[in-house]
Amino acid sequence: MAAVKKKPQRTCVVCKTCRDKSDLIRIVLKEDGSVAFDPSGKMAGRGAYLCKDQACIEAELKKSGRLSKGLRHQLDKDNIENVLKEILKECL
Repeated sequence: MAAVKKKPQRTCVVCKTCRDKSDLIRIVLKEDGSVAFDPSGKMAGRGAYLCKDQACIEAELKKSGRLSKGLRHQLDKDNIENVLKEILKECL
């Protein structure tokens, strides 16, 4: 009997829902302190995940801070807004 491979699970930093890694958007903290959208899910750096749900992304835009906590680094609000707007354009 072949073993079934489990899908990796991650938690959205905004709504705290646990989902398959492929169902979430990864945001990475780079070494220089900037934040980037990681569509491949393989960029180097500390990552945090958001749902591919517009409500979660907009909630982070309105009440910033959960992404900073997930990345364990104080982030520049303008940088976060630019990345989240890029995600809204590309993913939704």
